[in-house]
Amino acid sequence: MGLDFLKAWVFSQRRKFVAMFSALIAPRRHLLHTSLALLLGSAGIAAHAQAGSDANAANWPSKPVRMVVAFSPAGAADILARSLGEVLQRELKQPFVVDNRPGAGGNIGTDNAAKAPADGYTVLVGIDTTFTVNPFIYKSMPFKNSDLRAVMLIASQGMMVAVNPKTGMKTLEQFIDRGKKEGLTLSSAGYGTPGHLASAILTHETAAKVSHVPYKGNAPASTAIISGEVDGGIISSSALLGQVAAGKVTPLAVTTAKRNPLVPNVPTVAELGHKNLEQEVLFALWVPAATPEPLVFKIQSALEKAMKDTQLRERMRSNDLVYEGLTGELAAKRLQTTTERYKSVIQATGMKME
Repeated sequence: MGLDFLKAWVFSQRRKFVAMFSALIAPRRHLLHTSLALLLGSAGIAAHAQAGSDANAANWPSKPVRMVVAFSPAGAADILARSLGEVLQRELKQPFVVDNRPGAGGNIGTDNAAKAPADGYTVLVGIDTTFTVNPFIYKSMPFKNSDLRAVMLIASQGMMVAVNPKTGMKTLEQFIDRGKKEGLTLSSAGYGTPGHLASAILTHETAAKVSHVPYKGNAPASTAIISGEVDGGIISSSALLGQVAAGKVTPLAVTTAKRNPLVPNVPTVAELGHKNLEQEVLFALWVPAATPEPLVFKIQSALEKAMKDTQLRERMRSNDLVYEGLTGELAAKRLQTTTERYKSVIQATGMKME
């Protein structure tokens, strides 16, 4: 009986121990199961999101794409966007619709694009100074540069110093002398644009008295020169080439390092002793920064293919848009170099919102 009692007691204690142990580890087992479920769930969500991103990229574009242009119609950015849009529409079988939103040196249109969904259906075609100049002269910006991402630095273009023929000025030196003696009114495509920067450099370098008159793009800025509303202007060459050919404006100099083959008789600013006035406008296509990488690559590939179109390249050439085609780190480096130069110029000239 003693042995049987001992066996019964050991068995009962074992059952109690197992029950206690099970009670002890149950919460940990539940926690382990819960953690594993969360981990697998997160992985599933990530995989689903990646699959969705890849699918969106593969299907892009499946509806019209809005091309925001931060300047007025008929300017260089607008011409580039419309020309590019025509090719992309033909190649991708979806409309590419230009949406002009001018003002504040490109800030208004750029802000609109920056706040759009990062789904590839809103892109921005604009110029570098919105990013390389405006942050240094505006008290506050509606967007951060990091809100957008440059997919491709598409083209560059020089500017032209030109005057209304009725002013009687035919050379840059006459222009500067007139500015020193009487003062000049100069149009630009708006605050923060390359023409505004050039006006500030001209004033700083030569002591000419220049009154900067901003417009909402190169087209109205060139119209102001033709009408005599201003004495002259420093604006993108594409806005003035036709007017030069028609004799409606007098070209004094170009801001490129070499002479412009479309107006070969017009000297460069460096030839005339004003190398610091050398300047070019950079045109790029941006998307919201949160755009998924596969979609950015798809858009970039579409741009690279479009740029092989001979009619597009010829239209760019005729409008004095020099193809660059920089992407990724090369585009970022070019924009960063330009930013550093312009920051120094702004600090030296005291350029600001007027």
